[in-house]
Amino acid sequence: MQTALADFIRNTPEGREADAILRKCVHCGFCTATCPTYQLLGDELDGPRGRIYLMKQVLEGKEVTRSTQLHLDRCLTCRNCETTCPSGVQYGRLVDIGRKIVDDHVVRPAGERLVRTALKEGLTSFAFAPAMALGQLVRPLLPGSLKAKVPARQAAGAWPARTHDKKVLMLEGCVQPSMAPNINTATARVLDALGIETLRPKAAGCCGAIRYHLNDQEGGLEDARRNIDAWWPYVKDAEAEGLVAIVVNASGCGLQVREYAHMLARDPAYAKKAERISALAKDPAELLPAFAAELKQALPRPAEGRVVFHPPCTLQHGLKVRGAVESLLASLGATVPPVGESHFCCGSAGTYSVMQPELATQLRDRRLGHLEATKPDAILSANIGCITHLASGTGTRVLHWIEWLDERLAAR
Repeated sequence: MQTALADFIRNTPEGREADAILRKCVHCGFCTATCPTYQLLGDELDGPRGRIYLMKQVLEGKEVTRSTQLHLDRCLTCRNCETTCPSGVQYGRLVDIGRKIVDDHVVRPAGERLVRTALKEGLTSFAFAPAMALGQLVRPLLPGSLKAKVPARQAAGAWPARTHDKKVLMLEGCVQPSMAPNINTATARVLDALGIETLRPKAAGCCGAIRYHLNDQEGGLEDARRNIDAWWPYVKDAEAEGLVAIVVNASGCGLQVREYAHMLARDPAYAKKAERISALAKDPAELLPAFAAELKQALPRPAEGRVVFHPPCTLQHGLKVRGAVESLLASLGATVPPVGESHFCCGSAGTYSVMQPELATQLRDRRLGHLEATKPDAILSANIGCITHLASGTGTRVLHWIEWLDERLAAR
């Protein structure tokens, strides 16, 4: 694709990056076949190729309109198009640049600004935990749309007390400890069974994805720097500390931490540290398959059960981890049938299900149709947003795959 970027962006780092991405696009349209919003809406401007044209126009100095903003807002940033693209177009990075420029030029309606501010400040605030606890207390009285965002209260279970020579750091996250605290403790228990101790530095908090993808990119960078500072005392002497990895069991957060090296590449104080942190960040789906034999030995009996796995977009298209969970669980004794449209987004997509509820619900129901067609005992996933969103549309149990595995390890 030929480009002629406008003066305001041409010689900036963002402009150079956007220009290189745009020039890789060959207009082939393969991406439209796997784009969820294009499949639902059938509008070229609601597919990756059309959005790339819109962003190209913006970067070349054409008029920025509310219509452009709406088409970019409807993008899930699922990165399915990146998996499909034969030219290696890094669409996710381009849309972050494009959205920021559009929002700088187009003032959003007051209601949208209020919702977006509430999301980026409220979800990452210390006040989120008591608010969620209150919501769970009155959950039976809540309207359906709000009840869908408030999962039933869950016991966290015990954190393992043993110490081990091998250690990992865990990012507990901003919303997960309140919404589904057992995911973190289950992760720690599974690792404990493998002789790995889980440390959780309290100064680490939100990964930064919420702010960064709501166009508060500086706020997202501050979240990243705070986490790096919290982890660095352990990371700088990783060999002496026996540190194996930084475990991030929400794949959306894991992808964001993996991006720290790119996000902070121009920060002289943090660039090298961010590279180290990104290299250490691992989803359990990347870490545990290497311990398949040990897990099998630790199980009191084969991990029987019929389960289906919904791979979050951040896991399969962002982190490029495909098939690892299904293969691991099958090797431990579970029945894991294949699922139709396994590449497709469930509609959660971070804060998308709040800001685009109609599209998000259509995508959720489409995914559940395929997942439930296999008649599973449980639906497993790897991201708190996907788990909560899918659970709001089905009576089938939905949980993190590591919770399911933890239950089997505990069945003694």
